[in-house]
Order: sequence, then structure tokens, then C-alpha cells
Amino acid sequence: MISTEELIETNPNLYKIDRELHQLVQKIELLDYINPINIEQEKRHFFGSKYNINPNFKYKKIDFNAHRLQQALFSQDIDSIKDEESRKFYREVIYDYSGLIQCIETIGKGKKFYFNALKSFGTPTDKDVANAQFILHFNDEQFDQEMFPVFNSEDALGYFTEFSKKFKFDYHVKMSNKISAAAMVQNNTQTLFLKKNHRFSANQLKVLANHEIGVHMVTTFNGLSHLLKIFHNGFPNNVETQEGLAVFSEYMSGCLTLYRLKELSYRVIAADSLRKGFNFCDTFDLLHNQYKLNREESYNISLRAHRGGGFTKDYTYLTGLKKVYNYYHEKKDLNILLTGKVNIDHVELIEQWKRKGMIGENPYRNFAFDQNNNQSKTIDFILENLK
Repeated sequence: MISTEELIETNPNLYKIDRELHQLVQKIELLDYINPINIEQEKRHFFGSKYNINPNFKYKKIDFNAHRLQQALFSQDIDSIKDEESRKFYREVIYDYSGLIQCIETIGKGKKFYFNALKSFGTPTDKDVANAQFILHFNDEQFDQEMFPVFNSEDALGYFTEFSKKFKFDYHVKMSNKISAAAMVQNNTQTLFLKKNHRFSANQLKVLANHEIGVHMVTTFNGLSHLLKIFHNGFPNNVETQEGLAVFSEYMSGCLTLYRLKELSYRVIAADSLRKGFNFCDTFDLLHNQYKLNREESYNISLRAHRGGGFTKDYTYLTGLKKVYNYYHEKKDLNILLTGKVNIDHVELIEQWKRKGMIGENPYRNFAFDQNNNQSKTIDFILENLK
């Protein structure tokens, strides 16, 4: 890899813009703001109302000036980047970050947020919904002892600590009752959040370790290691690739179950319900009464879809998984997708930068990618046949 001095000498404007964007976008972490701060209270009210009163979610206040940040983004002299591909890429970056700022500043503002989320994340297509329905028609697996939720968040912390030893990177861990997932990684602070009162099954601990540590933390720390900070801050539309890669890590490590695939399918159904104008109660009713999903899971999936005012991101776990699964079966290099918060559509550009020495080798890898430990023929059949 070339030195910082050499990068400045050969690509001065690209380096300058990359650094300036790095300074600007520290606050643009959508997951910091999108999770309601009153999840548990609203859950109690919703269940108390016999599922008839939509939750009234509250959100963390934005601690940056969105308008000023937009101005600073669009004042970047992108045209001064001499390489055409890199110039086109950084122009995309500006529009992507601008869209995320618009998402953040409209959180909790109903349709305003929903339309901004559509611009940034899209919505499930009829094909995506058909894929979800295809998965849901499979009969449930026999109940396995590994699926029984017997571990608390302290147990989970011990498990993740042990699992992380082989990676040799240090990150922070915080307990929280203000996240909608059982665990999540915050990229800009290298923090793993665990849901405080959640009960984890043995399978879920494996799933989350391979998903959150094996991919999200690995791409965070790999991204930090490169001279170009865009690898840490995130490529345009990187969520589908990142989540697809994380679920693929579950598959390769042998802990992806039909139950988990069905969970991801229900998320697609919930995201699609937004397009039909469903409110929270409608989506919950669809999952709980029509699909016969238990009320806890129905609530959590509805929450994920309706937070902010309508958040469609969740359908990308399944579409991303299919893309990464195909990529792997085409014998392509998975390691390049671990370079940072990258998008599978930009592999050629990453390889071009690598040939020029602008980025180096990844210091961290995902051990699950060393060999395929999936033993379920059903899972393989499903993944091969998704459209």
C-alpha cells in the first residue's frame, strides 16, 4: 500500500475530499436516531389497548445542523478529482449522504420520513414479496433445544467476549433498552449494543456473533485501517451488501435456520405493508392474526418497519443474502466485500484502487468464510431458488 504522502501526491483532490467528508459525516449514523427511546412503554400501552392504539414513539434529538451539513457536502469540488471513476463515485457519495441527512432530520414526521427512506433504501418489489412468501410456505422445523431462550444479556456479553478473542480488535459494549434489535453495532463509535432485558437462545448467540462481530465489526475495523476514510464512513447504498454479507456469515457458520429465514421474510412483508399505507396496528394485525406469528415477534417486526415514520431497510437482508450467495457461488472473493462498509456494485472500483496501492490488505477476516458449515439441505434449496 502507498503511504499517505504518496496518496496526497498522486491524488491530492481525492484525498482532500475524502478527508473533508470524513470530518463532516461523523454524525450521520441513522441507527443513532431511528430507534425510539420509549420502546418498552409503548409496547405495554399497545398490548394494554388490545392492539388497537398505534404506539406514539419518541426519538433522540438531532445534535447537528442538518442544513449546514448539506451545504458543506455540496460545496465539495468533486470535479477536481482527476480519475473519472473515482469522480463519479464521490458524486454518488454526496447524494447518498445528503439523502441520509434528510432521513435523519425527518424522523418521527410520518410520510416525510417514509418518502426520504424510500429514496435511500427503496421498497420491496413484487419479486421480493414472492421470495418471502416462498420461504414462509415451508413447514416449521422441529423444535430444537438450541432455540430455547435461556441466556440473559450478561451471558450474551460473555459469549461475545469469548467469540471476539480470535479477531484481536477492541470495541465497546453497552446494554440498552432503546434498540429494536437484540444486538447492533454502531460503526462510528465501534460499539456493540445488547438489548438489556432480552433472552437469547444458544442459536441466536451464534447468529448474532457471526452477524454482528464476524461482519459488522470486521468491516468497521477494516474500514478504519485504510487511508481512504470512505471505507469506514460507508459507500453509497451499502446496507444491502452489509446485511446480506452478515446473514451469509450465519449461513457459512452453520447457524442459519429456517426460523431465521422466516423472520427475515416477515420483515419483507412488514416493509411491503408500508407501501400499502398500513399503520402500525394494521401491520401487527397482518403478522399476528393472518400469519399467526406470536405477539412479541409481531410487535418487534412491526416496530422495525414503522420506526421513524416508515423504515423500509429490513427487506434488504433477504435481497442482500441472495446477491452475496450468488457472488460466492460464482467463486468471487468474499474478502473484498469485507474491506469496509462497501457495496457489491463497486467491487471493480475497489479492485482498481487496490491495484494502484490506494488501499491495502484487510487486517481482519471473517473465519466463517473459511469453509461452508451449512448442513441444511432445505436452506440450500431455498437460497438456490430465490428469484
